[in-house]
Amino acid sequence: MSIKKYAGEVIREGKRVRWPKREDLLPAILVVLVIAAFAAIVLSLEDVAVGKLLGALENVFKSL
Repeated sequence: MSIKKYAGEVIREGKRVRWPKREDLLPAILVVLVIAAFAAIVLSLEDVAVGKLLGALENVFKSL
């Protein structure tokens, strides 16, 4: 398959797609951003907690 034919088929399929309206798209984007921010905060807190736990364990085993 040539690149020209492939590009033509991609454009043709892109025109057939039912794209969401702006009124539907913006709330969905907001939900994705909120969930991503929440996940980033949770993962950061877990990272800090595990780092402190490993530091405490390291101190305990150094004293043995």
